[in-house]
Amino acid sequence: RAAQSEREGMLIVNEYACSHFENNLFTTQDGQDIGMSYLSERGFNENIIKKFRLGYSLDSNNALFKEAVAKGYNKQYLFDTGLCIDDKRGGGYDRFKGRVVFPIFSVAGKVIAFSARTLKNDQAKYVNSPESTIYKKSNELFGIYQAKQAIVKQNKCFLVEGNADVVSMHQAGIENTIASLGTALTENQVRMIHR
Repeated sequence: RAAQSEREGMLIVNEYACSHFENNLFTTQDGQDIGMSYLSERGFNENIIKKFRLGYSLDSNNALFKEAVAKGYNKQYLFDTGLCIDDKRGGGYDRFKGRVVFPIFSVAGKVIAFSARTLKNDQAKYVNSPESTIYKKSNELFGIYQAKQAIVKQNKCFLVEGNADVVSMHQAGIENTIASLGTALTENQVRMIHR
């Protein structure tokens, strides 16, 4: 029961964070000027942005952390999911600050992790959620939730390199498209596609 409630708590925190990032993208000045500008440059329209629930993490050390804690979300789940990093002084830092955020969904449509792209000259182009109780990179595929019906209908799927490629393909009408999370395609990922 404890493991179940930890899992549920982490999923609830991730869902909250996903909505927070979406809200930043659509309602804040930085979200519009920085996040939406980047997504528009990539050629993404509003419908596809909403379908994949893309968002923006404000370029602030702890905007998500402060808001989540103020709303009563469990600090430990913010750390366990990797959304925030414990500052060891009772506070936390936002892992994805100043980045466009791509949520990663389970096949059932739960937000299990995030991949966030920098819009600056950071060394790390993408920062990803660390593995956790609810997220094992080798067992998941980016876009599987959005692609599963098209994969079943067409009995095949296209595997592309990255998150933005998946979103582009879906926008172009090729909805049976997914990406592996990481460098290699794993047996578990192949099993999921087959299933």
